Amino acid sequence: MNKLTSRIDKERLALGIAAPLLAVVAALVVTALVILATGKNPGAAFSDMMSYGFASDSQVYILNKATTYYLAGIAVAVGFRMNLFNIGVDGQYRLAAFIAAVLGGALAVPGWIAIPLIMICAMATGALWAAIAGVLKVTRGVSEVIATIMLNSIATAVIGYLLQPERLGELQQGGTLVSTEPLPSSSFFFSIDTGPAGVLDGFIVVAVIVGLAYWFVLGRTRFGFDLRTVGQSESAAAASGVSVKKMVATSMIISGAVAGLIGMPTLLNESHQYDNSFPTGIGFTGIAIALLGRNNPIGIALGALLWGFLERTTNHLEFQGYDKEILGVIQGVIVLCVVIAYEVVRRYGLKRQQQRVGAELAAQAAAPTKKQEVA
Repeated sequence: MNKLTSRIDKERLALGIAAPLLAVVAALVVTALVILATGKNPGAAFSDMMSYGFASDSQVYILNKATTYYLAGIAVAVGFRMNLFNIGVDGQYRLAAFIAAVLGGALAVPGWIAIPLIMICAMATGALWAAIAGVLKVTRGVSEVIATIMLNSIATAVIGYLLQPERLGELQQGGTLVSTEPLPSSSFFFSIDTGPAGVLDGFIVVAVIVGLAYWFVLGRTRFGFDLRTVGQSESAAAASGVSVKKMVATSMIISGAVAGLIGMPTLLNESHQYDNSFPTGIGFTGIAIALLGRNNPIGIALGALLWGFLERTTNHLEFQGYDKEILGVIQGVIVLCVVIAYEVVRRYGLKRQQQRVGAELAAQAAAPTKKQEVA
């Protein structure tokens, strides 16, 4: 029995390693073929990406980008673990950042009070906006996909309406940019000066804490077990006494609360205000990163770093004469290869498990026969 268990564990480990390796190899091959189709040398492109991507200033840039992407991936993964597709993370984080920026600009308190208040405000805004979709799903059966897509559009309209000089916005010097009132310097989040490499956003510490909390709550608590159970089988969860509707609404609220933190690195570490140049689309990037990381906190971190690396290096490739669309191609190929590779490995593992169970049942059936023959 111990030998069988050991063999099963080794096979699971091998399959777990095989999936990402297969995805990486397939992505490299497809990307190389795409670059060849454009008439360029893929070897030179990959060499340039490696040398430029591992430069010290690039590493700081990648870590700053990965901080935001990691939070987006965790926000999406919370919904995925419940079998919910929270496609509204993009609207949730933008509205949360806007409301938090308005609050931060109006606060006249010390930074050690202002910063937590800004973050709590952002999380509460994201949670409330996501709760709308959660309530609609559990009370009216509205698909969270449809609800969150609509809420994304509504969030954009609300921000556009309120971000006006006569409302919650103000014209900056020159009269060409409308933004919220800038945060006072006391409300800036700490940063780490790495010298010539640039400034590392201190919010990376918060991202690490969020990742640890995600791992602990979902993997080491009764609440996390109930949440995962509902995601795998609502009927089984209901039979065990879990309130499915409550868990659906709760997971949407938690996902929205984490989404509220996505814009904080930009707001508290970089721009210190909300304007029309505030980054958009990060919520959709989080979907791809959660898929890459298979909803695992470490996998999501690696996916976020990879996404930041690709952005940094492929933008540099454009200056080397490569087509600027190569970034979108590489990102799409990687996501597609990861999804296909994990599905192939999953089916292979299932087939191996069925064969192993069949062999074990056959051995058990043959054992009494042998005993009778001996008798």
